[in-house]
Amino acid sequence: MSGYGQFCPVAKGAELFAERWTPLILRELINGSTRFSEIRAGCPRIPHSLLTQRLRSLERAGVVERHPVGRASEYRLTRSGQELGAVVEALGAWGYRWAGAELAEDDLDPAALMWFWRFHLRREGTPGDRMVIEVEFTDVRRRFWLIARSGDVDLCLKPPGFEPDVAVRGETRWLAEVYLARRTLANAIGAGLVEVDGSRRAVRELPRWLRTTSFAQYGRPAEAGTTP
Repeated sequence: MSGYGQFCPVAKGAELFAERWTPLILRELINGSTRFSEIRAGCPRIPHSLLTQRLRSLERAGVVERHPVGRASEYRLTRSGQELGAVVEALGAWGYRWAGAELAEDDLDPAALMWFWRFHLRREGTPGDRMVIEVEFTDVRRRFWLIARSGDVDLCLKPPGFEPDVAVRGETRWLAEVYLARRTLANAIGAGLVEVDGSRRAVRELPRWLRTTSFAQYGRPAEAGTTP
């Protein structure tokens, strides 16, 4: 396709962007991930070797720059990579509106959901210097902890040693629907699908802290009054 691509910018761009996993890697970099481990956490099913290969390809293409930091490396988007942000956003908007129908069992990954919630957690306006949210996925008996402090949010897979300010419990499917803005947290609680425990203030503020996906702003076809 390389010769054809010289005369067709779509084909030329697709040579890089349309490789499997590349849009997701770019999404993680756009969202602020810089370390290899962070990027892989946002793409939990990508093999280690393939992520290494994709990052090297993006570096050779001038989309990503690698910066040594001690024994590790940080990956940052170049100006070229930053311009791909609009492409990733448009792809995500289309996916939310037209391809995000019924959640399949294979889509229900608690660790991936928590990684995205970590990114979207509202950092300002949380109580005190530290705020801890415990999330329990009752269908798979897994717990995670989100810890917000000093403008950063950590995702812990083991008890952090702090009492949670608020605890959220529910099946993966219902918590995923809350994150995807298919139902509100209040609706899920009212329907008995999700339970929330904590101080009165923490329970009241939780919907403001646990924000939904940014792609919810584009709405789905039925919500926008558009027929396919």
